Amino acid sequence: MTIDPQELMGTVTAESGISGTAPLDETRVPSRMRIVFRRFLHHKLAVAGLVFVIVLVLLAFVGIHLTKWKYTDHDFNALQVSPNGSHWFGTDLTGKDVFAATMRGAQKSIIIGLLVALMATGIAALVGSFAGYFGRWVDRVLMWIVDLLLIVPSFLIIAIMSPKFHSFWLFVVLLGMFIWQITARIVRGQTLSLREREYVLAAKYMGVSGFRIIARHVLPNLASLLIIDATVNVSVAVLTETGLSFFGFGVQPPDISLGTLISDAQTSATTFPWLFLFPAGFLTLFILSVNLVGNGLRDALDPTSGQAR
Repeated sequence: MTIDPQELMGTVTAESGISGTAPLDETRVPSRMRIVFRRFLHHKLAVAGLVFVIVLVLLAFVGIHLTKWKYTDHDFNALQVSPNGSHWFGTDLTGKDVFAATMRGAQKSIIIGLLVALMATGIAALVGSFAGYFGRWVDRVLMWIVDLLLIVPSFLIIAIMSPKFHSFWLFVVLLGMFIWQITARIVRGQTLSLREREYVLAAKYMGVSGFRIIARHVLPNLASLLIIDATVNVSVAVLTETGLSFFGFGVQPPDISLGTLISDAQTSATTFPWLFLFPAGFLTLFILSVNLVGNGLRDALDPTSGQAR
């Protein structure tokens, strides 16, 4: 007597109450991105921060078109008036609309923050991974550059060069060049550990080039660190730009940023508070929201975090 294996399997599954034709999707393990997304949603403050970031960015880039005033316009019939139906945030001494000026300044500060964060995180990822993986003279040269930039007075260099050349892109490059060194050292340390993993050694023995190994195996495993670093760098860059612009070393006239608006309004903070409160309030809320998002990403991407559990 012969027994059909398929009939036997069907009998076993029927008796055990398990369907042998169940689709594979029902038993598939959730992807890492889905798990991270669920953890992030459980972080209520991070979700609130993300909502505020989206609202503030939309307000900065779309809100400026909701008013008839441009940041360069002057209303000589409304000099230093308090917020009203025509001027939502009031006007300054020359009749400029504070709402339009604040939205324009926010645009500039947000763009600078995003560009500097992408640049700094990208440089840190490349320098740290190359130094950690290749070692030897590559490590020594790159770490020497990192140590040199750490002791260079960055504020003094930016203060001297930025007003002299009046270039927005030069200012972004200067900011990005001085905030990546610490992250590069962390990436180097992580790469030193990753290059000894079995899958990296296997790829190396199979003849895969070092650049491909870094791109396919090292950097993807450092994605969580780099994402968090980029988020933190946004707030760091915005604060740095604001501080430099406050002292006249950042964004140069006739352009404006939140830093220049706060600097112009510092003498009127008590007499005409709307000139100071709205730009400073936008800056504070944006930085706080970005930091909350960064904290949420850190907890969601770190499986050992108590908040993530």
